[in-house]
Amino acid sequence: MSTIAASARIHPTAVIEDGAVIGENVVIGALSYVGAKVTLHDDVQLHNHAVVSGLTVIGRGSVVHPMAVIGGTPQAVRHDGSETTLEIGERCIMREGVTMNAGSSDGSSKTIIGNDNLFLANSHVAHDCRLGSHIVLSNNVMLAGHVTIEDRAILGGGCAVHQFTRIGRQAFIGGLSAVNYDVIPYGMLNGNPGILGGLNVVGMTRAGIERADIHKVRRIYKQIFEAEGTIRGNAAAIDRNDYLDCPQALEIIDFIGADSDRAISSPNRGK
Repeated sequence: MSTIAASARIHPTAVIEDGAVIGENVVIGALSYVGAKVTLHDDVQLHNHAVVSGLTVIGRGSVVHPMAVIGGTPQAVRHDGSETTLEIGERCIMREGVTMNAGSSDGSSKTIIGNDNLFLANSHVAHDCRLGSHIVLSNNVMLAGHVTIEDRAILGGGCAVHQFTRIGRQAFIGGLSAVNYDVIPYGMLNGNPGILGGLNVVGMTRAGIERADIHKVRRIYKQIFEAEGTIRGNAAAIDRNDYLDCPQALEIIDFIGADSDRAISSPNRGK
């Protein structure tokens, strides 16, 4: 039996399957569909013709626009058909035609989305992706399976991200870029194949990062990408004690040193 709060406003043409959980002040528009295992927390809004299915949880205050399909089964050939989940945080906006898939049995079985994210029209989040908060996916962005995106990253329109790729905090990906390799925090990547073009200094400034810290990040960027040797070797050779007062610099070092299935994007890779 469905649990529907008395304050919820549901259009008479909407379909709510038995078992769904609908929170306070939820608004569900005409001809929308809510599956039997869906949970919509308080203040969620589904515009007309929105579809939410599967074992999906949408956090408080999130908005789903027309023709979006949220919680579909994973597009993964190894998925065995078992039940997997999609978890979406609070105050996320999913514009027209957005698609988000649940996790796969071949992965973590979970797709997880943080808070305050903006997904513009026709963007796609595939199975087993992990997204932080305050992220922007512009129109027609395509995330393959198992992608990780950290807080405040911005992805330009039409870019495509290869499976298992990581995109670091506050990275900026230019429109129509092909992201084949991991992108460091605060990095800027453009082109097909994607080439690291420097640091997102404008974004760092807008985020309130001190100028002195930005200069330190620039310094380690040069040490890692402009010195002889490998990217990971150069990063490992940096003395962390020199940057204990700059968390952004340490974040880049730790990002490069982490285990990953992908190489690191650089100014030269792909040229």
